[in-house]
Amino acid sequence: MTSDDIARPGISRSIETLSALSPDQTEAVLGLLAEAAHQDGQQAVSEQGRLQLRGGAREGVSHLLLHVGDELAGYAQLEDTDPVEAPAAELVVHPSHRGHGHGRALGSALLAASGKRLRVWAHGGHSAARHLAQVLGLTLFRELRQMRRPLTGLELPDPVLPADVTVRAFVPGEDDTAWLAVNAAAFAHHPEQGSLTQRDLDDRKAQSWFDPEGFFLAFRDGELVGFHWTKVHAAEQLGEVYVLGVRPGTQGGGLGKALTTIGLRHLAAQGLPTAMLYVDADNKAAVSVYERLGFTTYETDLMYRTET
Repeated sequence: MTSDDIARPGISRSIETLSALSPDQTEAVLGLLAEAAHQDGQQAVSEQGRLQLRGGAREGVSHLLLHVGDELAGYAQLEDTDPVEAPAAELVVHPSHRGHGHGRALGSALLAASGKRLRVWAHGGHSAARHLAQVLGLTLFRELRQMRRPLTGLELPDPVLPADVTVRAFVPGEDDTAWLAVNAAAFAHHPEQGSLTQRDLDDRKAQSWFDPEGFFLAFRDGELVGFHWTKVHAAEQLGEVYVLGVRPGTQGGGLGKALTTIGLRHLAAQGLPTAMLYVDADNKAAVSVYERLGFTTYETDLMYRTET
């Protein structure tokens, strides 16, 4: 969420709500997002949100296009797929159109579309986004940290896998079903990661960054018990601990730490200078593990919601 709420009368503004975007609309939104990211230093819409721009309609996903005259000045995405949590949204206003109340207009449209039951991400936690959240009557309830550590001169102990556990690379098409099941179990408490579907996995496998050699699966007696999916952001020269999970009931044996080490060594071998990851601030155990591995907080994403 990046914007402001200073209204100015006499602006010709319209908001269109769509279940799917045309190719031209998709390219226009991606162009807007790129301009905003250049200005703000990070994306205003998550990877999942950007993937959902393409490929036609998706159940529970709506796109809000804000135009000033014929020009696309703002975009919001609303996802209502969680059976328990309120619908989640992200929004952005083009840098050249900020200061005219467009962010407030998009936020108000999202509140109306969600029945005033809404969660909104503010990536980077900028002051303008915090102020807009207050104006919309939203309160802070989640903090997601991006942590980073150097990979140059990386010194990590050899990974020590639990007894009878072996690790190999992901095989697309062969391991999809097993991975989706373990991912759902490991992230049952996580509203975004735990709900990934085959379509979501296919979206990611189709991206240029996808490399199965950096997607590590751990097996015990032929059963998948954990994984570490790494990702390379080539343009930024960043390696990411993209998703790390251990099947419930198999934690506590050092598997998570061993998989983390295997993934970090893989990223370092690619010549990448820095590794990053995302972790919820209230997950004290995970934050502590990552801090012991040399990670420190780089920036913070904030989620706001309506009072429930």
